Amino acid sequence: MNCSVVIPVYRSDQTLDLLIERLARVLPGVVDSYEVVLVNDGSPDNSWAVIERLASQYAWVRGIDLMRNYGQHNATLCGVRAARYELIVTMDQDLQHPPEAIPVLLTKIKEGFDVVYGAPKKLPQGLLRNLLTSNIKLILANVMGVPSVKNISAFRIFRTELRDAFMNFQSPTLTLDVLLSWGTTRFTFVQVDIAPSEKSNYSFSTLVKAALLILTGYSTLPLRLASFIGFLMTLFGLVIFIYVLIVYFVAGSLPGFPFLASVIALFSGAQMFTLGIFGEYLARIFDRSMDRPSYVIQETTSTKKQ
Repeated sequence: MNCSVVIPVYRSDQTLDLLIERLARVLPGVVDSYEVVLVNDGSPDNSWAVIERLASQYAWVRGIDLMRNYGQHNATLCGVRAARYELIVTMDQDLQHPPEAIPVLLTKIKEGFDVVYGAPKKLPQGLLRNLLTSNIKLILANVMGVPSVKNISAFRIFRTELRDAFMNFQSPTLTLDVLLSWGTTRFTFVQVDIAPSEKSNYSFSTLVKAALLILTGYSTLPLRLASFIGFLMTLFGLVIFIYVLIVYFVAGSLPGFPFLASVIALFSGAQMFTLGIFGEYLARIFDRSMDRPSYVIQETTSTKKQ
């Protein structure tokens, strides 16, 4: 069994040395052959210089430098496509995902699964952030068609052959977990100890944008929701019309301006909400119609070694 470890790198010049040292202690004991692919995602610090040094120090370390910052999933996709071995492990660069847990993932995937997530035994962030993250994972699991796997994580192992399902995929906005679900539904997870992170690169607004991307980029659920709201508003309008007729024939007068204004406001809000959903879908179509790449490679360490 052999394995490629793919790690997107951003602002990590202080943690990469320790991460590679820990991987060097773990990997030789669990796989026959291995490599570590470090993808520098336009990091503004000295991460690329550290990657170059590590690549010259360890024959099994490869580095890829992207032209600019494309995002964690884009950088991970780049490393996944560059991987050379039958199994791929993806993990964060900030030591939050312990290399010592890789044997647990390897043991689980041998049971016949295609994707195994390393789920934290305890969510490492604050209450509000954990709640938002849990709901995003719930949405993602349902979009993927695997609602039983709600413990989705960036710490995962999967079979390299799954990338054939999204070989021709090209878009600046992507979610790797959804792409993996195009090739299989055999997902599972194991619980591992995830170290708490002092500071995350994902802000609250970034998490909200991620949820919108998942919903409008890979699911028709919001469109169905818009249709359902339109249907409810139609029923509500019919009830109001019947009410107005009853009042007219019983009381001999029509409801006043406040009643009319509230009804107009209600219908206008529903229309604006529906138009907003349509706008999100149009934005996704626009992004993909421009045929922008998911990433662009500027330099690799492999060519220098040769």
